[in-house]
Amino acid sequence: MFRANKPGRGITEVPVGLTNDPLDSCDPAGFPRSNLFELRAVQIVQTSNQVLILYEYQRVWRVIWTDGRELPKDPDPTLYGYSVGKWVDDTTFVVQTVGLEEKTWLDNSGDPHSSDLRVEERFHRVNRDTLDLTVTIDDPKVYTKPWMAGDKVSLKLQPPDREIKEMFCVPTEMEEYKKLM
Repeated sequence: MFRANKPGRGITEVPVGLTNDPLDSCDPAGFPRSNLFELRAVQIVQTSNQVLILYEYQRVWRVIWTDGRELPKDPDPTLYGYSVGKWVDDTTFVVQTVGLEEKTWLDNSGDPHSSDLRVEERFHRVNRDTLDLTVTIDDPKVYTKPWMAGDKVSLKLQPPDREIKEMFCVPTEMEEYKKLM
């Protein structure tokens, strides 16, 4: 499983022409990679029954249900999974995600996961302008124990007039880029 992925960066890096990174074909990053290694600007929107995370890169979004529902027992796999969240105290929002498509990578190094992947995100408000995000990966089919995906990621509050830009990977532009490499 680990050798099937051929990243263009990291310790198992292969030459550009040999990589099979889904991003190099303009496929979506998927989750949790979008939070950990392809994180550009995001906008977080809270409604009465869900939290939405709008990603600048590839203009995709995630829905995190906050209405008390349980995670589905056998969800249909998707690139961003099925997420439920709850506030565990005044400053910490915990999200559980399951149902993730196996073809996505966990990170830019090509680390794989199975359909049993379960991801926990902890958003902790440090102060008015800072959220710390920690992510725990739990996939008993691939890894011997749960592990934290890197260090905390600090998300900084942006000015209210900052716009999320349109940032797409365009397949025709990617093909032209690959020819130059």
